[in-house]
Amino acid sequence: MSCQVFYRKWRPQNLAEVVGQEPITTTLLSALKQRRVAQAYLFCGPRGTGKTSTGRILAKAVNCLTNDGLGEPCNTCEMCRGITEGRAMDVIEIDAASNTGVDDIRELKERVNYAPAEARYKVYIIDEVHMLSTSASNALLKTLEEPPPRVIFILATTELHKILPTIMSRCQRFDFRRLTVKDIAEKLAEIAKAEGIDIEKNAVALLARSASGSLRDAENLLQQIATVNAGRIGLRQVQSGLGLTGDDRSSQLVKLVVAGDIAGGLKLLSGVAADGIDLKQFNREVTESLRQLLMVKAGSADAAGLSAEELADLKTVAESATLEQIMKALKGFSALSSGADMTTPLAMEMALVDATLKLVALEKAAEAPVEPARGIKTTAEPAPRKPVSSIKPLESTLKTQSRAENSVQPPAPPKPPESKPEPTQQKPGGTGKSEPAPAPKPANVPITTLEDLVSQWPGLLTAAPPALRRSTALAILRSAGAQPVAYSGGVITLAFKFPIHMNKINEPENKRVTGEILSACVGTPCQVACVHEQVSNHLVKEAQKRGAEIINVEDKWISQK
Repeated sequence: MSCQVFYRKWRPQNLAEVVGQEPITTTLLSALKQRRVAQAYLFCGPRGTGKTSTGRILAKAVNCLTNDGLGEPCNTCEMCRGITEGRAMDVIEIDAASNTGVDDIRELKERVNYAPAEARYKVYIIDEVHMLSTSASNALLKTLEEPPPRVIFILATTELHKILPTIMSRCQRFDFRRLTVKDIAEKLAEIAKAEGIDIEKNAVALLARSASGSLRDAENLLQQIATVNAGRIGLRQVQSGLGLTGDDRSSQLVKLVVAGDIAGGLKLLSGVAADGIDLKQFNREVTESLRQLLMVKAGSADAAGLSAEELADLKTVAESATLEQIMKALKGFSALSSGADMTTPLAMEMALVDATLKLVALEKAAEAPVEPARGIKTTAEPAPRKPVSSIKPLESTLKTQSRAENSVQPPAPPKPPESKPEPTQQKPGGTGKSEPAPAPKPANVPITTLEDLVSQWPGLLTAAPPALRRSTALAILRSAGAQPVAYSGGVITLAFKFPIHMNKINEPENKRVTGEILSACVGTPCQVACVHEQVSNHLVKEAQKRGAEIINVEDKWISQK
């Protein structure tokens, strides 16, 4: 086994070897073949995804002596070997984290003007370019916009949001994506085979998942574990090397949570604490198991990076759980990673009980049949009447409906609610026994015309709904001697002897209550209009008797008395 660091020894040497970045490598290879290489490139993405390696490959490709800069580098000519070994004078790598000042960029601008010494192109690879100061970035702008001939800039960064928009506008931008678990696992298996490392497949998969999308991190982990373990490397060795508990009770706890077994879960946590296992790490593994279960349940099993055996086991668990259940458990256990006291299993026990109770409650709610509540009548009842203030007068429509109803069959009048007995009176010449005074009742005929309304008016006021009998509006109607003078289009026009009564009823609250009283008594939604008129006007009365309707009230027949 070589003593060289894996990530440097197995660095890709051509575009085809770059792992997981096919869209970028395909575009760059096409640009090379067409001689359409840009003057500045911006490579951005997470660490360990091949940004700097791709920059070096591009520098070799444009300066390769074998292919004349029209494709992949040969890696055999003098120029390719010099760039690979880091001794080429015309390929300059700058660490922007160490050269952040404007003076460093000014020195770069002076050197840029010199022609390449050996190569076809002078290539500047500036790593972590977001670390440049604002003044240094501004100093770089003009050079990026109009660089001298035969100069190419390759900028690499892991924090794109810190790059000035003016710099990004002068570069061709390529976004390097985080590598998939599958891509990393295949590369690790290839390296292990070449290095003679005997490692199990599930151990490679665990290493790939632990690398968080960075191939460089995965290669470092593989070398670290291979250095400690001389023989065959299994899952236990990898778990120990990564600081994992290596305890499969994390997956067992997930199964108990899904099954709603609180007692079994508490017993399992008690055993984990008694064995001296790091509870914080154990909680992280429980959270990861719940995340994998969520992926499988949502149909994204490939994103979980599981082996065939693990996938089959999780599919069985996922069949008895819902996404809502898994999400509630995942939120409970993942919340413990921030500031929770994990010296004792109390925090995990509380999360277990809380998640399990919520899951059981969800299952019971889903299984419970819908039954009518006790004490509630199930018989059909008339719908509550809408407030009069929310009903718009539709005169023409209601007239048509009223005529149609009269021609077919008049509706039955509403049954007035029971009212309190009036004060009793004694019969003259009787035996001295008191009997209740007869209250006026509306006639048992439908109220569809003004004549019906006038004839039943006293009884309507007496039979007002119980909830409105103590209202100010009803008291005014009774005491002011209000009389209906028009009934058309759902609007009842009331005439008052004195303006003070009319103005009082016209107040919004009193007008609304009056509308509700009349609507309940008439049996249809009504609105109220108020006028002040002399009731003794015989011409108006005679006209109304002959079928006339008051449509509008003009000032000339409104009088102040």
